[in-house]
Amino acid sequence: MERVMGGGVLQLVLLSAGILLLYRILVRLRPGADLQDAVVVITGASSGLGKECARVFHTAGARLVLCGRDAARLQQVVQELTASSTSSGPQTYTPSTVTFDLSDTDTVDGAAEEILKCYGQVDVLINNAGISYRGNILDTHLSVQRDVMETNYFGTIALTQALLPSMVHRRSGHIVVISSVQGKIAIPYRSAYAASKHATQAYFDCLRAEIEHCGIPVTVISPGYIRTSLSVNAVTGDGSKYGVLDKTTAAGRDPRDVAQAVLKAVHRKSKDVVLAGPQPNLAIYLRTMWPALFFKLMSSRARKERKPKDE
Repeated sequence: MERVMGGGVLQLVLLSAGILLLYRILVRLRPGADLQDAVVVITGASSGLGKECARVFHTAGARLVLCGRDAARLQQVVQELTASSTSSGPQTYTPSTVTFDLSDTDTVDGAAEEILKCYGQVDVLINNAGISYRGNILDTHLSVQRDVMETNYFGTIALTQALLPSMVHRRSGHIVVISSVQGKIAIPYRSAYAASKHATQAYFDCLRAEIEHCGIPVTVISPGYIRTSLSVNAVTGDGSKYGVLDKTTAAGRDPRDVAQAVLKAVHRKSKDVVLAGPQPNLAIYLRTMWPALFFKLMSSRARKERKPKDE
């Protein structure tokens, strides 16, 4: 009996592995999105991951609309991309720019109108802009919690909802949001950031289901730490600048590699992508399957990080 049961379990495992492998092969073989001449809108495009996304989508032949708060820095990105264009490969275009502050949701509708005036449509919206936070909940002003939520969540969904009707009307488009592993698990001293990313994950999961019948895919990308200035520019509990490059951030992924992964996710029309190493993936698994252990590990981490700037 034990041999029969053991053989049955082994067969089930092998069958499951075979099905998973077949699924991955089919995903790789299915036709991908053609980005040549596609209108791609990128928020937070003046630096970090947004700038690297602009570079890879420009190289792929997309017509870019770069968005950010600083017009001068956006123009610098445009100049760099234009200078890097070559005669070989896909035809490239000089990017357009739209300057606005995503945290000021009252200006987002006007910005969306400007975006649509650039090329008359949006094929891919990449919601990348965001701010981070470092602080103790007990010492954090409620206004700081709201400010982080305004940029990372309300600003992002405001732009999405402003551009979505034009996609639905055309029954064409693709919405991408750069979330975070912290949208799936919460770690100490990141409350405002983790809360905004959890809200983002939930909203876009709902959106994906609601507009699937329109043929508009929704992709949520959840990276781990990326080697950018995100932690340096993070806000603290009193709203001041954190000003420290965390060790975890310094050891994070190269933003160029993450940008390539974003391009691949758009090409494949992936639904949910986690770009992280074994430890974050294990943490996500534990949070779902063994929450008691996960909570214990987070409590231990909190004790070690009483002073977040000492990371």
